[in-house]
Amino acid sequence: MSEFKTWHNQTIGAKVVEALQKNNFTASYVNTRKEALDKLASLIPGDATVGIGGSWTIKEIGIDTLLEERGNTVFNHNKPGLSPEESLALRHKQMSCDVFLTSTNALTLKGELVNVDGSGNRVAAMIFGPKKVIVVTGVNKIVTDIDTAMDRIELFAAPINNKRLNRPNPCTATGECMDCQGPTRICNVTTVMHKKPAGADVEVIIIGEELGF
Repeated sequence: MSEFKTWHNQTIGAKVVEALQKNNFTASYVNTRKEALDKLASLIPGDATVGIGGSWTIKEIGIDTLLEERGNTVFNHNKPGLSPEESLALRHKQMSCDVFLTSTNALTLKGELVNVDGSGNRVAAMIFGPKKVIVVTGVNKIVTDIDTAMDRIELFAAPINNKRLNRPNPCTATGECMDCQGPTRICNVTTVMHKKPAGADVEVIIIGEELGF
């Protein structure tokens, strides 16, 4: 089955790359997370300051570790042991870093990036501030349109991220979004990047593997 899945991933990936390029994004497709790691390492200068948004995909690729080991200044507010004040300070630094790395909750066949945030820091940095934004995503996040993007977020991304963050929200029991109203809700800001924001440098790398949530 792997050869058939590879064919499908490459075919759909090429279609979305073309759509992204029509929307003025820089876009490319790679087959594996190792190829993505090598590409990211070549795209990010050794002296660049790098912000990392909340992304399991970034963690799975291992680019955060590589950057720290080679000496880049990395602003990662998800590192264990940070105080709330330290985490907030790092989020602010991500807004003006040289390169901001993140993933996306969903990517449509029309080349639209759909995301839902708790505080909005991740999507804010994706849209404006950093000199360059690089979005990396597995093919599992490709969906038909914005409606199916929201379905994906409500059924997969939001419940799993709530579980990961140990938030006491209803979706951690039901496995699907319950449109909760409590103070620990993480679905507060929804953005759709229909086109590349004016003046921004945004690059999207699609990986032919299932990565992230």
